[in-house]
Amino acid sequence: MKITVIGAGAWGTAMAMSAAAHPAGHQVCLWARDAVQAREMHDSRQNMRYLPGLAFAPGLQVVQGDALDAVADAELVIIGTPMAALREWLQRLQHLHAPVAWLCKGFEAGSGLMPHEVCTEVAPQLRCGALSGPSFAQEVARSQPSALVAASRDAGVRHTLVDALHSPSLRVYGNDDIVGVEVGGAVKNVMAIASGLCDGLELGLNARAALLTRGLAEMTRLGVALGARADTFMGLSGLGDLMLTATGDLSRNRKVGLLLASGMGLAQAVESLGHVAEGVYSARTVLARAQALGVDMPIAATVVDLLDGKVAPAQAVHRLMERDPKQER
Repeated sequence: MKITVIGAGAWGTAMAMSAAAHPAGHQVCLWARDAVQAREMHDSRQNMRYLPGLAFAPGLQVVQGDALDAVADAELVIIGTPMAALREWLQRLQHLHAPVAWLCKGFEAGSGLMPHEVCTEVAPQLRCGALSGPSFAQEVARSQPSALVAASRDAGVRHTLVDALHSPSLRVYGNDDIVGVEVGGAVKNVMAIASGLCDGLELGLNARAALLTRGLAEMTRLGVALGARADTFMGLSGLGDLMLTATGDLSRNRKVGLLLASGMGLAQAVESLGHVAEGVYSARTVLARAQALGVDMPIAATVVDLLDGKVAPAQAVHRLMERDPKQER
């Protein structure tokens, strides 16, 4: 199969590497916006900027230039850009006949739309879906055992994604609940910031377990209000991705919480990462979407106030602990 991945960041590169190492012998094209980076990757056969030391399989070709040329004969296109660039790419690819899937997780700033809603708005005829789940780019690139969910309302798109990417090191499960999958992928980043704050303040494992359990409840409430199935949040894109992102040392969003707990300012924390931490950008849109639906999300609200500098780290914790008791649900 001919597969084109748009975007040579860590996650886009990792997915291209995984596809190129597939036993089926896919021809994989990784498109990079930056000409200098593209040349470096082409010459060194690795992504020195984001995944140094991990060699590309022979079936992976790095290209730069007109992206439409790179997708012209593709049988599957994967968009590996941040959420902020998704709308532009869907508009550019709207006339493709091949299935298109995105890797980004979050709600679009300004509109508050989920990725599939953006697609419906700008490219309604596109056969599309989302790839999500608990997956650090470094581990996927190393072919360490991982699992993803391929979400789409189009059964053909789900089957294409599973056939193309399911391998001995990467399990891919189909799911038609794209709303639930995308809500899980967005909200877990916000909860990971809260988890990093909890760990940075050394509040203990009990506190983190309580935080993540209630975070999962918030995620599920929002998802169901948006039309998702509750059971989706017990799967890879809900509980699975939450546990990974909120506890893993490779998590950028958790790292933001850790840095804020240390007293570092938000701008400095984000700059120090060298990568995009989607939770920083999607937290406000997650909360706005919840408030519009009348969904209570106290942890997300506290994270937003923390990011906006309205509360200090210790105050954020006290706010959550001082809430009135309620029935668990």
